[in-house]
Formats: sequence, structure tokens, C-alpha cells
Amino acid sequence: MSNTITETSFEFEGQKSLYRGKVREVYNIDDKLLVMIATDRISAFDIVLPRGIPYKGQVLNQLAAKFMEATSDIVPNWIIDTPDPVVSVGYLCDPFKVEMVIRGYLSGHAWREYRDGKRTICGLAMPDGMKENDRFPEPLLTPTTKATVGHDEDISRDEILKQGLVEEEHYLQLEEYTRALFQRGTEIAEKMGLILVDTKYEFGLHDGRIFLIDEIHTPDSSRYFYADGYQERQDKDEPQKQLSKEFVREWLMEHGFQGKEGQEIPEMTDEFVDSVSERYIELYESLSGETFIRSDVNEVMSRVEGNIEAFLKSHTVQS
Repeated sequence: MSNTITETSFEFEGQKSLYRGKVREVYNIDDKLLVMIATDRISAFDIVLPRGIPYKGQVLNQLAAKFMEATSDIVPNWIIDTPDPVVSVGYLCDPFKVEMVIRGYLSGHAWREYRDGKRTICGLAMPDGMKENDRFPEPLLTPTTKATVGHDEDISRDEILKQGLVEEEHYLQLEEYTRALFQRGTEIAEKMGLILVDTKYEFGLHDGRIFLIDEIHTPDSSRYFYADGYQERQDKDEPQKQLSKEFVREWLMEHGFQGKEGQEIPEMTDEFVDSVSERYIELYESLSGETFIRSDVNEVMSRVEGNIEAFLKSHTVQS
């Protein structure tokens, strides 16, 4: 477990900057390429937990690449290659200042708003008489602003256009892409016996064209239910069986942690860390229908650095 990737500090030829997100590290190469490393860090309640989860980065990186490829006929995406199990390299895009969240079911944030008596979200009406995890008559597009600090905020289409966050022509295209991607994701999930509940997409501009960026349809960016037994659980007012990292949040809450001031993160034992790793591998296999092949992590940092350098060298030669 000492071979998890919790932080990198590589220096590549042409490197302009290094950005560290909660779980990803992004290297800007010559203002042309992005090298994105999916680390083994894990976050919950907007806080990065103290221990890395073996193979988590590989699970997320390979799932994101797989789903990008499966939707490339709908919208071009930023990925050029995945030279390492935890690395994606692609075009540097200028990101739009909104995230496109789409919800097929009344769950999560939408349910909490509904439970508190609200019947609109992002300017869209939610029908009366629904209960948690019911399916919406039509998927709802509920964009959020992209907060650099703190939480993203809900925003309506009218407000996005009024504030000039996205040009109308581009925004209408983002909506169209989002609906088409969600439909494709729903169809892929159905084949795996799953329900795609809600998800988010991020887009950017590259050479004047809209590209899909970041990750899609992973358990960190999406919520899934198991289709088998969904309706029976709804009829009995039982919680849905989820395929997501919700189990990590539940474990933390059981141990008195919800990310609030003054609370201490509970000790993450080897046993717990291993169990989370196994759950992520289970997520991969359930979502992809493929057996997960653990990469060799004996010299993981050297492997990652070497594979990135080899790609950048060959890409420079081709350019």
C-alpha cells in the first residue's frame, strides 16, 4: 500500500504549470497539452482523506477513457492517448465556466431541495407527489457554476446567458450534447444491469470547437443504482442499492465525521483501505463488464514518469 500515488511533483520538458485538484494532478505542457494523472487520493465531504486507495486512480482513469471512446461519435473529446494506466494526455481546452449536471431521478442534491419544500431547481419545475429516487418524467438539466473555492452553485439557463458565462449558441450546443451523452450513458448502464441516476459533464473550446473534457460516467462523477430490484425498493420505501463511492461517506458518518469544523477524520485502517480498493475494483468490473487487471505498482512513480516522458518525446517528434 506504500505504492499508492498520493502526490506527484514531476518536471517535464515544456512544463508550464502543475494544478492539484482533490484527486487529479494536471500538468500543462507548452500551453498545448494537458497531462492528467489520476492519483489514489480519495475525497469525501470536499475533504481529501489522509490515505490513498490502491488502484483507485487506475480504475477512474481507465473508466473515463473507456466512456470517452464510447461517446466520441457524439462529441469530440480532449483525450489523445492514455500512456499509463493512471494517465491521460490530451488537448489543452479553454473550459466553459459551468458544469452540465443532468438528473434522471430525484436523488442527492435535488431530493434534498425537494424534501425542503422547493419545487423548482435551476428554473425547472419538479412535479408534486414524488418521493426520493423516483424517476423524473424527463431528465432535468441542472447546471452549476464552477467554484474555485467552496461548493458549486445551481444556476438556470437564463442566468447563465444573462451573466454571459457562456454564449447562447454555445450553451444550446452544450445542452444538446449533455442530453445525447446522458442517453448514451443510460443505454450503456442498462446493458450492465444499472441505472444512470445523475451525472455531470464538463466542456471546453479547442480551436473554436466544443470538446468534452475531464472525466465522464465514473463512480466519482456519477450516481448509479442497480436496476434489479429498483422498483420493489421504491414501492417499499427502501433505500436504493447504489454503485458509487457513497459507501465511503456512510463509513465516515458512522464514525462521526461529516467534514464539519472541529470533527476529526477517523483512522483509516489497512483493512478499511483494502475494502475500499476492492469496492472500486468491483465498480470498474460492474461498469465496464471487463475483468480489472491490476497494474504493476512496485516502482509506480518511476513507471508513471517514464511513460509520460516517452509519450511527450514521441508526440514532439510527430508534431
